[in-house]
Amino acid sequence: MYRSHNCGELNASNINTEVTLAGWVQKSRDKGFMNWVDLRDRYGITQLIFDESRTDKTVFELAKTLGREFVIQVKGTVIEREAKNKNIPTGEIEILVSELTILNSAITPPFTIEDETDGGEDIRMKYRYLDIRRNPVKNSLLFRHKVAMEVRKYLSDLDFCEVETPYLIKSTPEGARDFVVPSRMNEGQFYALPQSPQTFKQLLMVGGMDKYFQIVKCFRDEDLRADRQPEFTQIDCEMAFVEQEDILNIFEGLTRHLLKEIKGIEVDKFPRITYDYAMKTYGNDKPDIRFGMKFGELNEFAQHKEFPVFNAAELVVGIAVPGAGNYTRKEIDGLIDWVKRPQVGASGMVYVKCNEDGTFKSSVDKFYDNDDLANWAKATEANPGDMIFVLSGPANKTRAQLSALRMELATRLGLRNPEEFAPLWVVDFPLLELDEESGRYHAMHHPFTSPKPEDMALLETEPGKVRANAYDMVLNGNEIGGGSIRIHDKATQQLMFKYLGFTEEEAKAQFGFLMDAFQFGAPPHGGLAFGLDRLVAILGGQETIRDFIAFPKNNSGRDVMIDAPAAIDDAQLKELKIKVDIA
Repeated sequence: MYRSHNCGELNASNINTEVTLAGWVQKSRDKGFMNWVDLRDRYGITQLIFDESRTDKTVFELAKTLGREFVIQVKGTVIEREAKNKNIPTGEIEILVSELTILNSAITPPFTIEDETDGGEDIRMKYRYLDIRRNPVKNSLLFRHKVAMEVRKYLSDLDFCEVETPYLIKSTPEGARDFVVPSRMNEGQFYALPQSPQTFKQLLMVGGMDKYFQIVKCFRDEDLRADRQPEFTQIDCEMAFVEQEDILNIFEGLTRHLLKEIKGIEVDKFPRITYDYAMKTYGNDKPDIRFGMKFGELNEFAQHKEFPVFNAAELVVGIAVPGAGNYTRKEIDGLIDWVKRPQVGASGMVYVKCNEDGTFKSSVDKFYDNDDLANWAKATEANPGDMIFVLSGPANKTRAQLSALRMELATRLGLRNPEEFAPLWVVDFPLLELDEESGRYHAMHHPFTSPKPEDMALLETEPGKVRANAYDMVLNGNEIGGGSIRIHDKATQQLMFKYLGFTEEEAKAQFGFLMDAFQFGAPPHGGLAFGLDRLVAILGGQETIRDFIAFPKNNSGRDVMIDAPAAIDDAQLKELKIKVDIA
């Protein structure tokens, strides 16, 4: 037995108990006649004491050789600690060691294994197994485990059945790029790693499983950022004999359950807004509603007033920034420079100070009088003491720019409290979106999403106006889940493939198995998938997902710890009949 207790559970009630502990040396303090060692494991830290007058001489001398991160086992007696530490659960006691065994020595780690470390991100990713020993990372992984367990509990209690689906599947042309896997036994042919288990969960509904879920790895070969990895985890769900309202209610319930059990927060309201409203009011389809600053469209009040920039614009739109009326000219110029950055792309910005006496001071006073600016204030819901910032240009581009400014200002003003949670549903997405380069329509979600029945007639005449039976759950400005009611009959699915530009032969080659299944009595069905990595990060109060993944990739998609991806040897390539030509 390596240990009778862990390093986080002993307290004053255990005094005079003989114990055996094992773990890593966090630090040691040598006072000559006395040594203290902090012993660490996953559960906490316990202080060990080696006393020249009370400890066997051999053990005492061995303790002096201990270095950071040595793995040791000790036996000893729990005694009361003289200098108590109220910051840790074991702070009232220490272990008077009688036996010491070094299980493994350790070289000096490349960074300190402390909550506040001196290691940069690159070095910590290279030695990720050491980084996991630190409380912030360790606790993030334990937090993820807790969330996953609560998800399984909630769904299982509602009769959902967890079913595993294949990882080696068929590549499809829709969505992001696939990771492909060569097949040795089928020369010249490839599997793909799944971007989601979409078709398999639909087939499970055809198979009568009724309620399915899976916490599943998915893979997308796309550009990375802080909240995106090439491999990620979904809480994937599907239900038969349901309408949109059934699904929204189930997963509102799951989100409430997680917020209550994980964060101790009760959330009653899940507002529902349409995609069109979200884009018009917030400039994006995943709005953060923890704060206001809704868009106010100003074309009616700003155009035809001799200001050529606004007169030439498709859209003039502004936001009222609470309490920003006291911004200095330097601060305003800094924000103008911020929106002009290539990442945002605005050509300039107009500002209006809303004075406490009801008057206004703007950067365009030459063209607009106080009554004009009062209309701007009304449209943006500005109050005395606020500042109005206005952008103009092409509608979609300008809304995206103002959305970026809105989020930046909210961050600067401290309006994005990570301990406040504001979920909502965005519904009525467009079914199709036009790719301007190819001139073809693409499915906004995926090609199995059902159109709104009342919009079916528009597929022939105005496909861009067809709404989808689709919905996204948004939490604090992040899409944490999305889904739809699926097409469940062959004729409608064939029609959808037609409008997506598939020939009949292409559709049959790619998805014939699914359309064949629909002929054997497919029930109406729909589902949703949550992004577990992102959900856990938001519940944990973070914007990035990396610390909630045990072994993440960097921004280039590399695992710098194991040095992957990597070349494979010529014998393997020859066996797979693959030629690699690197120019």
